[in-house]
Amino acid sequence: MKPHRTDGVSLSFGLIFLLVALWWALSRMMTIHLPAVGWMVAGGLIMFGVIGLLGAIRTGRRTPPVQATATVEPQPAEPAIPGDLPPEMHASIVQELLDDPAERFRKEHPDQADQPRSN
Repeated sequence: MKPHRTDGVSLSFGLIFLLVALWWALSRMMTIHLPAVGWMVAGGLIMFGVIGLLGAIRTGRRTPPVQATATVEPQPAEPAIPGDLPPEMHASIVQELLDDPAERFRKEHPDQADQPRSN
């Protein structure tokens, strides 16, 4: 199985589910006299703290790549033609897109252009 990136949303919901299950199990084994809202707030704060720590640890491991000391002169960018088309074909496609379709239809079908439309 190939390793993949950690999905933060799935991890968060998994931890929330785990905390709820642990909370339920602890409440069945022992009686703690704290209001339910207090437990939710405390658990939420602990969860956000753990997520913050994991995020800080994760970003601390990344090191920027070492850049070479030699500088490379940037080359002037040439306009890229999409799809590796020859310039002539690209120009004809652009011209066809810019032409008025009604005018093109009149040129191709001169006998139908003058007839009124029937509903």
